[in-house]
Amino acid sequence: MATAETFENLKNLQEILVQKYDLEKKVNDAPKQLSNQEDLLAKTRKEFIEQKTAYDAIQEKVTGLKAELDEAVKLREEGEKGVANSTTHREYEALEKQISEAKDKEDEVRRELQKEEKDLAALDEKLKITEDSINFSEQELKTSRESIDNEIAQYNEKLAELQTEEDKITPNLKQETLFKFQRIIQRNSEGIVAVRNGVCTGCHMILPANFANEVREAEGNGDKDILFCPYCSRILFYEEVSEDQQEDYFDIGVAGSLAGFDEYLDDDEKAFDDEDSDNENENEVNDDYDSIDDSDVSDEDDDADEEEMDDDEE
Repeated sequence: MATAETFENLKNLQEILVQKYDLEKKVNDAPKQLSNQEDLLAKTRKEFIEQKTAYDAIQEKVTGLKAELDEAVKLREEGEKGVANSTTHREYEALEKQISEAKDKEDEVRRELQKEEKDLAALDEKLKITEDSINFSEQELKTSRESIDNEIAQYNEKLAELQTEEDKITPNLKQETLFKFQRIIQRNSEGIVAVRNGVCTGCHMILPANFANEVREAEGNGDKDILFCPYCSRILFYEEVSEDQQEDYFDIGVAGSLAGFDEYLDDDEKAFDDEDSDNENENEVNDDYDSIDDSDVSDEDDDADEEEMDDDEE
C-alpha cells in the first residue's frame, strides 16, 4: 500500500477518532451530571429520617403526658365528688388535699403537654415540607435521568456509525501504527500533521535536516515506514509551501545541525566580531607609530651630541 494512501487513511481516521473519543467522554461524564441531584436527594432523605425520629419521640411523650393528664383529672373529679359525700372533718381535709394535688398535677402536665404538642405541630409541618422536597427532587432526578439516557442513546448511536467507518479504515493500517496513532489522538486530538519548511506544524519545532528530507521523500515511495516527530510523537507528512507563504525559518540544510552556525549569527554578534577585529588592527597601527616615534627621537639625540662635540673642538 502506498504511503500517500496511508496518510489519507490516517487523516480520515483522525476525524473519526476525535469525534469518537469526544462522544465516549460525554457518555462517561453524563451520569456525573446527576451526582449533585442525587447528593441533594440523599441529604433531604436523611433530614426527613432525623425529623421523623424526633417526631416519633415527641409523639410518644405526648401520649404519656395525655395519660398523666387523664389520671390527674380523674383524681380531681373523684375528690370533688367525695367532698359532697364526706361525713367527717378528717375525711373532708383528705379529699381537699387530693383535689389540690390533682389540680396542681393537672396544671403542670397540661402546660408541658401544650409545649410538646406545639413542638410536634412544628415538626409535622417540617416533615410535610421535607416530604414535598423529596417528591420534587425524585421527580426532577427522574426527568434528568431520562434526558441523560436519551442523550447517551444518541451518543451510542453516533458511536456505532463512527465504529463502522473506523472498521473500514483500520484493516488497511499496521497494528503498531494504529495503536500509536490512537494514543496520540487521545492526548492531543491531532495525530498527523504537516511538515512545512522543515518545521513540525504540531509542536512548531525545527526538525533535523536529514529527518525532514526523509519525511519529504517518504510520501509516494511505496512501503516506507511511517515517520513520527521526535519532539511531539505525531505522524508527519510533507506539505509543499508556495513562495508567498514561505516563513522565516533556518535553511533546511542546516536546521538539524550546529555546523555552519556562525553563518547565521545575528547582526549584533557580527558587529561585535568586526569591532574586535578593528581594535586589533588599530593596536597594530599604534605599535608601528610608537616604534617610528622612538627611532626619530634617538636620531635627534645623536645629532645634538655631534654638534656639541664640534663646538668643543673649535
